[in-house]
Amino acid sequence: MPVKAVQQFMLGTVLNNEKQAKSTLHAVKNAGYNGIELCSFMIHPAGWLVKALTRAAGMPVGKGGKLDWHKLIKESGLQVISLHSDLGSIERNPHAAAAEARSFGATYIVITGMYRFDYGDEASMHELAKRLNQAGKALSAEGVSLLYHNHNCELRKVNAGQTAYDILLSETDPEYVNFEFDSYWFAEGGADPLLWMKKLGSRMKLWHINDRGTRMSGSSMTPIIKMDSMELGTGNMNLDALFQQAESVNVDAVILESHRNWIGNSPVKSLEMSAGWLRQKKVPDTINKI
Repeated sequence: MPVKAVQQFMLGTVLNNEKQAKSTLHAVKNAGYNGIELCSFMIHPAGWLVKALTRAAGMPVGKGGKLDWHKLIKESGLQVISLHSDLGSIERNPHAAAAEARSFGATYIVITGMYRFDYGDEASMHELAKRLNQAGKALSAEGVSLLYHNHNCELRKVNAGQTAYDILLSETDPEYVNFEFDSYWFAEGGADPLLWMKKLGSRMKLWHINDRGTRMSGSSMTPIIKMDSMELGTGNMNLDALFQQAESVNVDAVILESHRNWIGNSPVKSLEMSAGWLRQKKVPDTINKI
C-alpha cells in the first residue's frame, strides 16, 4: 500500500503561525495520512510574485514561510515524501537543493512546471527535456531523484501528432527523470488520465489524487455548469480505476491536493472527508498489470 499524504499547497491558509500549523499537521495525521509533500516556497519566506500568482489561482501560500519546518515535521510524525521546487533553483545549485530535500528525509524533488513558458512551442519542449535530464543527473549524483509534475498546459499540441507531455515522456531519461502524475489536471484538460497513467507505467513514482465535480443543487440557469475540485468519491472521476493502476506500478505515495472549493471552505474538513474514501479503498488481490 502506498503512503497516503497531503500536499502542503492545499494547507496554506491554515499554516499561518506555529500554533495553527501544529494543529493542522495534527489533523492531517489524525485523519489517517502518514505523509506530507512540502513546497520550497512555503517553507521559506515567499516573494511577492509567488504570493500573487498563488493567490490569483485561488491557493494562497499563507504566512508559514518563517516557521521552523524541520521542528514542525518532526513533532507531527509525518513522513516527507518529496519537496516541490523549480528548475532554475536546481540548475543554479543542485547540491543545495538536494541537501534541503535530504534534510527532511525526502528522496524526491519535484519540478512543478515552468512559469512564463510556451508549452506549445516544440523547440522549447525539446530544450526543456534536455534541461530536465541535466538537472536530474546532477541531483542523482547527490542521492536525490527528480520528478516532473504536470498541470494541464502539457496537453498543448506542439505538432500534428504530439503534445508537450509526449515530448517530455519520450525525451527524458528514466534514469534521471520520472514523473509525479496529477490526474485531476489531465481530466480538466480533456484527456484520459488512465490512458496517460498506462503510458507512464512505472515512471509514475507519485500520484496526485483529486476528484472533479460540482456541489450544485437545484435548478441551473443553463445546462452548462462549472466543475471544480471535489473531495474523493464525491465527484465524477473514475478514481477506482486510477487507484488500481497506481497500485499496479507500485507508486510510492498517493498525495491529496484539492484546490479551493473545500467543503465548509475548510481544507482540513476537506482532507478529512477524502481520508474516508481512502480508508474504505479495497485493493483487489489480483491487479491487471499493464
